[in-house]
Amino acid sequence: MTYPVIRALPPEQRPRERMLKEGPAALSDIDLLAIMLRTGTAKTSAMELAAEMLQRFRDLRILSQASIEELSQIRGIGPVKAVQIKAALELGKRLAAMPAEERVTIRCPEDVVSLVMEDLRGLDREYFQALLLNTKNQVLVRETISIGTLNSSVVHPRELFKLAIRRSAAAVILVHNHPSGDPTPSREDILLSKRLIEAGQIIGIDVLDHLIIGDNKFASLKMKGLI
Repeated sequence: MTYPVIRALPPEQRPRERMLKEGPAALSDIDLLAIMLRTGTAKTSAMELAAEMLQRFRDLRILSQASIEELSQIRGIGPVKAVQIKAALELGKRLAAMPAEERVTIRCPEDVVSLVMEDLRGLDREYFQALLLNTKNQVLVRETISIGTLNSSVVHPRELFKLAIRRSAAAVILVHNHPSGDPTPSREDILLSKRLIEAGQIIGIDVLDHLIIGDNKFASLKMKGLI
């Protein structure tokens, strides 16, 4: 199979541009290797060199075990490129060998409160945050969506779900503080929660709850039957 010269491709089909737009998961092994190689030779494109590497070593696992000398034997891959490839593959091996990070699992509102109470209580402005969860209700990350005033915060669904999609979250839990110390949900809190729940339903990301943090007190809109 003949692979084109990357610069001859339309911009939207070039590996680097596709990675910027679609993310690395959308690219093939050959695309990713071509990005590492950056350039080919006068007669061979970077994608053809990448394809030749995979053909010679059969798959990425065997390629990762190849020595710099073995990589350098491929026409068009000198010592510099061989070192770059070996370094990138070694980083991948080290990442795969790292122990899985301990993730907090959310089973009840109190689990959320234990994570956020000390950070949010006593703040003089409203901080609206989201816990992004995987399919096992484990916390992937906690993100601050907006910082408001003494008694309000402005949250747009776009900002919340852009982050959730980027992190491949399956669900979110909303959290914000009331600087007054009283966690009683306001009418605006309830309306905002319902709006975000509806937006999440459209794109397939569940909003599981909305917790309001006060001074060592909290309110769960779900437990109160408000959402």
